[in-house]
Amino acid sequence: MSNAIFFHAGCPVCVAVEQQFAQALDPARYQVEVVHLGQDSSRIAEAENLGVQSVPALVIDGHPFHINFGAPLSALK
Repeated sequence: MSNAIFFHAGCPVCVAVEQQFAQALDPARYQVEVVHLGQDSSRIAEAENLGVQSVPALVIDGHPFHINFGAPLSALK
């Protein structure tokens, strides 16, 4: 099973992506973790280390995929 982490900040764009994109992943293939960086800023460094530059972003097996543009990580610090 592959790991997927969906990083977001709670903005309307992020919530829409979570509802339509992150939840669309096959649960038999992907274990999805949702991380709200606005509520858990301690994980911003982890997101940066994984290559996330803005949210919403989905990281699958260590590869970041940026979806639309809600906010840069620097705005969440």
